[in-house]
Amino acid sequence: MKQLQKLQICVGGEWRLGRGDEFVDVDPATENPIAVLRAADTADVDEAVDRASVAFRTSGWAQRLPHERASVLHRVAQLIRENSEALALKQSLDNGKPIRETRALVGSAAGTFQFFAAALETFEDDITPSRGAYLSMSVHEPLGVVAGISPWNSPIASEAQKLAPALAAGNAVLLKPAEATPLMALELARLCEQAGVPRGLVSVLPGKGSVIGDVITRHPLVRRVSFTGGTRTGRHIAGIAAAKMMPVSLELGGKSPTIVLEDADLAHAVNGVLFGIFSSSGQSCIAGSRLFVARSIYPAFMDALAASAERLRVGDPRSEATQIGPLITETHRDSVERYVSLGLSEGGRIRIGGSRPDIEHGFFYRPTIIEGLGNSCRTAQDEIFGPVLVAMPFDSEADLVQQANESSYALAAGIWTRDYKSAWRLGRAIQAGTVWINTYKQLSISTPFGGWKESGLGREKGRRGIVQYMDQKSLYWGLNDEPLPWAA
Repeated sequence: MKQLQKLQICVGGEWRLGRGDEFVDVDPATENPIAVLRAADTADVDEAVDRASVAFRTSGWAQRLPHERASVLHRVAQLIRENSEALALKQSLDNGKPIRETRALVGSAAGTFQFFAAALETFEDDITPSRGAYLSMSVHEPLGVVAGISPWNSPIASEAQKLAPALAAGNAVLLKPAEATPLMALELARLCEQAGVPRGLVSVLPGKGSVIGDVITRHPLVRRVSFTGGTRTGRHIAGIAAAKMMPVSLELGGKSPTIVLEDADLAHAVNGVLFGIFSSSGQSCIAGSRLFVARSIYPAFMDALAASAERLRVGDPRSEATQIGPLITETHRDSVERYVSLGLSEGGRIRIGGSRPDIEHGFFYRPTIIEGLGNSCRTAQDEIFGPVLVAMPFDSEADLVQQANESSYALAAGIWTRDYKSAWRLGRAIQAGTVWINTYKQLSISTPFGGWKESGLGREKGRRGIVQYMDQKSLYWGLNDEPLPWAA
């Protein structure tokens, strides 16, 4: 048997084995091991933070002119594109996503570095209106050492969205990838070094979030944390941040409603609903997992939706034809299966799916649609994070809005209608950080993203995304000819 590669972690610019536990990175599609990794431990975190602090103060990165830092970020984007196919394959091996999806994620990561390079070059501070004999201005300065804690479902895109603006702002960055998917963060760190990011500014510290993520968040020199993951962990991080008086951004869970009005283009709506819930095998915080369909068209729409869902291709994520890959781990698939069983116990019925496909290896689960449940059922309220759609009819707009907003989450929503007035009215009434109209899961690095309620705090992306990793300072320049009159 071929000996597995032993992965090194990056501690303040030094590539070496971690001091923590050893674990095997597994391909979810085959259950075969990919590599062996020695995770970071608390001593590694302390060393990485200390080195990051020194690099921030001595490397000159924060003092470089904006266009000089931007040129390095442009080079990172170029290197990602030059290595795109290898990165896409490695991402697919790491978390089981179909190769067509991972290619898009790699392209997104390159676009993120390109966008923040451009935003940095055109970043402007403000000369504020004077109200006296002085010139006043507002400037922004880097925080110092910041951290990004990323999820396993879209690692390279999520990690780029944390790393690029933090580096653009002039900071040193600690990346804590999900324990199950360490490969992309390590690759990004190598590409940053190759592009010219000073040694020590980027560290990658894989390991258990409950240990490594907690130590990073509590460290007194860490000035900001950006976290993407579960709501329970996000609430824990928020508590630590409050005690430290530290800013955070938290992108957490979702149970997003997708709404089909009776005048919708049904072909577009069917495809959009399927993409919204079953792409990424439903392992997406923005998955449209609650479907509300106008009662007058519910039978016809569900017939079309079920027929199309049955034709979705589940299988080898490295095949160009595959649309749905495996779930991330056996444990996670077990969780999805328990939720489907719960849905049946709550009175639901399986329209399609509800079982594993006939595939010998891998953590696969068929796309599943459950009908007959009320919106208050746990299956309709809990984030399942798998290919499970709960479908419900609605009778009136008022009834729809009430049900759609009856959720502890408020991350995203989708509306399918030909009536722009209905779209506007519902788009403003639905509680969500992002609302898609006649489309779904379209995301742009130029548009701010985040959630309401238990779906998170703060916003990332957009031109102001750089500011999230900076402190604001006001400067006043006295212009008075005479001394201040107070002591006269």
